[in-house]
Amino acid sequence: MIGYQAFADMTQSSDSNERGHAAHLAALAYLDHRGPADEHAALYAALISFLDDPSVKVRAALAYGLLHSSEAPRPIILSLLRDSPIISRAVLQYSPVLVDADLAPIVARGDLAMLMAIAQRARISPRIGAALLARCDHATKLGLLRRDDIAFAAEVLEALATADGHDAPIRGALLARKDLPATARMLLVQRVTESLRECRLVKGSLASDRLTRVLRDGTDTAISAIGEKSATDPDFVGKLVGSDQINTRLLLHAVVTGHVMFFSVCLAALADVPREKVFTLLENGSRSALNALFQRCGLDTGIASILTQIVLH
Repeated sequence: MIGYQAFADMTQSSDSNERGHAAHLAALAYLDHRGPADEHAALYAALISFLDDPSVKVRAALAYGLLHSSEAPRPIILSLLRDSPIISRAVLQYSPVLVDADLAPIVARGDLAMLMAIAQRARISPRIGAALLARCDHATKLGLLRRDDIAFAAEVLEALATADGHDAPIRGALLARKDLPATARMLLVQRVTESLRECRLVKGSLASDRLTRVLRDGTDTAISAIGEKSATDPDFVGKLVGSDQINTRLLLHAVVTGHVMFFSVCLAALADVPREKVFTLLENGSRSALNALFQRCGLDTGIASILTQIVLH
C-alpha cells in the first residue's frame, strides 16, 4: 500500500523509473477501483496525464498495467495504440478492448511487425483472419492456418488452396484443418500427386507405369474418402461430375473400399435420380433394378453386372 503523497512524489519525479512505477500503480488502481465515482474519475485523469509523459518507459508501464484487461478505458488504449512501435505492438497483441473496426485499418496498411502482433492475439475473427492471410508473410500465414480457433470462410480456404497449394507447408496446414472444404481438399490432393510425380526420388524408385498406377490408386482412395465425409454436400459430387472426374475406376474403388455414401451420391448424380431412391435400391433392390440403375449411369453392361454382384454379395 502506498500513500497519496508518496504517489504524488513519484509522478513528479525526474526519474522515469519512478514515474513508470506510478503509472503502473495508477493503471492497476483504476482497474481494481470499487469506490466512489469521483475517485474513479481522478484515477482516469491520472492515466490521461501519463499519456503525455516524454519517457516511453512511463507510457509502456501504463500500457503494461492495462494491456490484458477488458475493463481498460478504451480512449487510453486507442491512444497507446498510436504510441511508439513497441507499445503499439503490445497493445495490438494483447488488448481485448480492441475490436475489428480498430484492427482492420492496421491490417490493411500496417507493416509486417504489426501484422505479426495481430496474428498472435488470443482471439481473431474470421474477417481479420482472412485479411491477415492476404497480407502477412509465409511464417505468419502458417501460424494462422494452424489455429483451429479461427473459423475461416470456406471461400478463403479455397482461394488459398488454389493460390498456395504448391507450397508444401501451406498445403499441409490446410489439409490438417477440419473445416477445409471438400473441393479444396481434393485440389490439394491433386497438387500432392503432381509433386510426387515430379519428385526425383520417387521417379527413381518406381518404374513409370507402376508409379502411374500407385498415384492413380492413391488419388482415387483420397477422392472417395473425401467424398464419403462430404456425402451431404451435393456440390462436391456435382463438381466431380461436371469435370468428368467420376469414372468406372473411381466407382469400383469407392464401393470396394467401403465408401458407400460417396458411391451412392455419385450414382444419384450420374443417373439424375433422388439419392433416397438410390439408397433404397442399393439396400433392397433386385438384380434387374440395380442393373438398370447402373446402366442409367452410363456404365456398360459388363461393369454394371460386376457392380451388381458386389452390391448383392
